[in-house]
Amino acid sequence: MSRKPMVRPGGRSARVQQAVHEAVRDLEAEGGRETLTVPQIAARAGVTPSTIYRRWGDLRELLSDVAVERLRPETPPEDRGGLAADLEAWAEQFLDEMSSPPGRAYIRDALLGDPDGSNAGQCSAYAADQVDVILARATQRGEPVPDVETVLDSVVAPMMYRILFRPGPLEPAYARRLVSSLLG
Repeated sequence: MSRKPMVRPGGRSARVQQAVHEAVRDLEAEGGRETLTVPQIAARAGVTPSTIYRRWGDLRELLSDVAVERLRPETPPEDRGGLAADLEAWAEQFLDEMSSPPGRAYIRDALLGDPDGSNAGQCSAYAADQVDVILARATQRGEPVPDVETVLDSVVAPMMYRILFRPGPLEPAYARRLVSSLLG
């Protein structure tokens, strides 16, 4: 059973999560991830190591939780006025961010500390939410739209396969070709 933190908005739980996440990011930036330890993170965050073990279980699950948070989109997808342009811009940005060295590391971390698949589901939900915004805008403009799952299967899934299993460079044209193939 995974020990994922159940965080309610505000309160001590949210403050602890924020402090621990910030400590991980700061320490990783200072010395690299290879040097991270739970006691070191706890000291930086101002909590006890037992707090981290109780909430996250181990370092891998903590790093996974931090990675999932880092993979959360910070802004809604750009509105370029049409479905094809919106999807292309989003797919290019998604590909760029996820295929970057930090993006690949976050994906690996998110999956490594994810025994029950909830992190993978959360990352998938982030992409689905972004696609849903794009499709809703296109629907409001009167454009015909595919469903979210079709976009995920046709655009996101091939990109993620390439990112995870074919680690070579990926060009924006690849994302545009996937969108073009989807939209015909």
